[in-house]
Amino acid sequence: MDDQKGAGILGESPDGKATVYNGVVNDPEMDGLTLYEKKALLVNRELDSHGMGKYQWYIFFLCGMGYMIDLLYAQAFSLIAPALQQELGFSTSALGNIFSSFNAGLCAGAFVWGVLVDIIGRQYAFNLTVLIASVFGLSLGAPSNYDGILVLTAFVGFGVGGNIPIDTTITLEFLPQNRRFLLALLSIFQPIGVVVASGIAYGFVPKYACGTGGLGADGELLKACSQVAEGEACCDKASNMGWRYLMFTLGAICLFIFFLRFVVFRFQESPKFLLYRGKDEKAVQVLHHVAKFNGRQCGLTMEVFAALADEDSSIASAASGEPVLGDGSKQLENSFAEKVKKELARYKLLFANPLIARLTILVWVTYMFDYWGFSIAGSLLPQILLQKNREIEVSTERTYRNYVIIYVCGIPGVMLGALMYGVPLVGRQWGMVVSSALMAISLFLFSAINTEASNVGLNIMEYFFQSMFNA
Repeated sequence: MDDQKGAGILGESPDGKATVYNGVVNDPEMDGLTLYEKKALLVNRELDSHGMGKYQWYIFFLCGMGYMIDLLYAQAFSLIAPALQQELGFSTSALGNIFSSFNAGLCAGAFVWGVLVDIIGRQYAFNLTVLIASVFGLSLGAPSNYDGILVLTAFVGFGVGGNIPIDTTITLEFLPQNRRFLLALLSIFQPIGVVVASGIAYGFVPKYACGTGGLGADGELLKACSQVAEGEACCDKASNMGWRYLMFTLGAICLFIFFLRFVVFRFQESPKFLLYRGKDEKAVQVLHHVAKFNGRQCGLTMEVFAALADEDSSIASAASGEPVLGDGSKQLENSFAEKVKKELARYKLLFANPLIARLTILVWVTYMFDYWGFSIAGSLLPQILLQKNREIEVSTERTYRNYVIIYVCGIPGVMLGALMYGVPLVGRQWGMVVSSALMAISLFLFSAINTEASNVGLNIMEYFFQSMFNA
């Protein structure tokens, strides 16, 4: 079968009894592996042979759009917060509940979808998370009461929260190993999302705000109609549609991304997930579909899998004697509750020994502080910048324009962070140390100086190094 393209060419073992795939029989790389791990290795080889094919690029950009949605909304709530508070008249402390509601949804979504993705599969989760975000995002522009906005915000966060773990998993499973650096480059879509949200807000929020940029004829902020006497000038729904237009537009963008994912490009289930669930034949079908999409042929067949060692003798880890990843066809007999129990039990692996436990905790702490930085930049700095600019008589419209200028600089920040991977003596560790230190310095300086130039420049510095750190 010399005309076949792919990671391996079908042939026979020396004794003529087994069909082999690129030397499956007596392959030293397979020593000590479970049956699932052997099959996963063959899947990796097949996908590696494709390189960055058309299918892989589609996956990269569609998963990137999931990253974009993540910060599209995280930024949007800060951009609409002043207009929202002015119209509904709730306190500054109550304003924090909106961000808490969104973050609670993010946390729940990340955990729930992070578990479900290994139970219901990547395909359903890939589409459902965006659909949930789009439906509740479109609905956010409708209510005129505080409680309704809190509830819808939490559901938007629930949908958005599942995007990052799911999209990261899918990208990692389909990228060839020599292109894994592109996983870090997915983060470039996050500042793109911030720029898109800021640009749309610049077009809508100042133009369709109460009075002039939220100010009345006397130059003072208009109050909510519930806080003034009848007949007195106030901020009502009809004169404050800008933030609603922003929410409708972002919801439409999410719906368009769902259309691209569900209709234009039909994502195939991950072969590794299918192997994990014992659906070997379906996994092979997916690989052939991907190969055809990329204009190639796939050499991996069910006969190749059949040539591997018997499942019962290879399912256990050599070290523990217990299943570690997937127990193949046996999972077909499990109920949904049993699958959930099995997935939750796998989290014990994160604390399997002191070294693994230490690494797990350090990664969690790093991510916690990383998102803490994102919360400051996305939720608080835009509001603080608006207040500081009003003190020095910079218009609301100009402030929203400055948001776009500030956040577009996060794009080269991500690119620099991704490049740090390959820089000798720097790498990931020192890249993160230097970027986090410079981000902290910019925040200290921003709190001490108040001019339009310093506000823009120091916010650019903060977001550039924050994006670099996140990459």
